[in-house]
Amino acid sequence: MSSRKKLKMVALNAEVAAGEAARAGAASAGLPAARARPDPEVRALAKRRKFDAAYKLAVLGEADRLTGSGGIGALLRREALYSSQLTSWRREREAGALEALGRRRGRKARSSPEQKRLAVLEARNVRLARELEQARLIIEVQKKLCTLLGLPTAEDTPAPTGSES
Repeated sequence: MSSRKKLKMVALNAEVAAGEAARAGAASAGLPAARARPDPEVRALAKRRKFDAAYKLAVLGEADRLTGSGGIGALLRREALYSSQLTSWRREREAGALEALGRRRGRKARSSPEQKRLAVLEARNVRLARELEQARLIIEVQKKLCTLLGLPTAEDTPAPTGSES
């Protein structure tokens, strides 16, 4: 039995119990029994239902196993679902979205000091690698400029020796 049906049954039982108590109280006070009039206000019994990933996967698995005529219709009536919900849940399952729904939401777990230090060092490593690539590019451009202008480069000049005279 779905939670929606259970909620309606509980509300109906509460109304019946309240009506019986009111009639019993009126009868014991010697007052004539008043007819129970239904309350004209609309009660907010049903809210928008939210289905978790485990429930969706369970219903989809059961629907996939049903092969007989009218089996899926019976499942949909029992669970108070629409066929369009099954269709969209199947698409989500194929896209891998249902597994993502099972993940925990909210704040991420606090990281340990070692994890923080590792993240800082990795970010620094990425920054330094980017700066090194930029420096290599600048040096390459300078070399090309020197060859175009006919200026000597560091490769053209002789390396200094250890003995000075």
